Amino acid sequence: MLKSAYHKCCSGEWLLQQWAPFSKEEFKITLGTCSNLLTPGPDKLSWRHFKSILSDKDCISSVIKIANACIDLGYWPNHFKILSTVIIPKPNKPSYNSSKSFRPIVLLNTIGKLIEKVIGERLQFLVVRNDFIHPSQLGGLKFKLTINAGVALMHIIHLVWSRNCLTSTFAFDIAQFFPSLNHCFFTRILHKTGLDNQVVNFFGNYLSNRKTSYKWNSFSSPIVNINVGVGQGSTLSPILSALYLSPFLCILEKCLKNLKIPISIISFVDDGLLISQDKSLDVSISHLFCSYNVVTNLLDKFRLIVEHSKTDVFHFSRSHGLFNPPPLDLSPLSGPILSPKSL
Repeated sequence: MLKSAYHKCCSGEWLLQQWAPFSKEEFKITLGTCSNLLTPGPDKLSWRHFKSILSDKDCISSVIKIANACIDLGYWPNHFKILSTVIIPKPNKPSYNSSKSFRPIVLLNTIGKLIEKVIGERLQFLVVRNDFIHPSQLGGLKFKLTINAGVALMHIIHLVWSRNCLTSTFAFDIAQFFPSLNHCFFTRILHKTGLDNQVVNFFGNYLSNRKTSYKWNSFSSPIVNINVGVGQGSTLSPILSALYLSPFLCILEKCLKNLKIPISIISFVDDGLLISQDKSLDVSISHLFCSYNVVTNLLDKFRLIVEHSKTDVFHFSRSHGLFNPPPLDLSPLSGPILSPKSL
């Protein structure tokens, strides 16, 4: 199924993405986007000082040689694998008695972070050019922002209003998405993107034997191994998460089509939106119920789950009269009973 997401060249072979050596221009452009206010990682090297160091042409050439050697050898130095994970509270939570009320943010060694940013820019260009990213993905990618998801939804809603149809949507969140990404599965996905073996080997090594120290206020834990997930705050996490979800969305789209469930999808990183449109509200609700069943079963195969506390249902009707839609009862599927949100 993943092959349907790839770009074929004229000969019918999957297009092999050649990875060219990094250029000084790539590093200078990426370095210019790094704010001096960014918090340094375990190496304590500030971006202001690092930029001053790299203003010397010999120094920046040395960093580029390190980056090229990492790809050529399929190796990410252990020094860059030691991270700091800062636990910060999520804003406006009614209670902070649960771990879900906090967000782990990864702080990287500054030199490694710059190399990761350059690799991320290159990787995103290649996989987008190769048509591997699912078209419904509007997050974690350049030139695709939150406002794009809003504009797309507005267009979909207004388009069917002209046909006297209403739009029903089901919003869901994937629980603990970034810490739950499976490294072995991700490596298999990279093989399918058309990237050459050197790059795939690099990411296999990049994701292995990583270590972190957890920091919370004045507390600092001993260094521990982390063998799953991609750190939220890592410069590569947006494109890696988009790659991880692409096959899920391709398979989901095909499953819904085979089951003849007319559902559209919008994805924004770990948030998803299922969209049903029909003249009958009961039919739309039925489609959302069935698609929720497909989504949860498929996520389970990816070792991911829906966070039920972050699910919502919205109905968009052009009717100016009384509109009182019933709740979406997902309890037969071990889900919540969702009352529609008022807009």
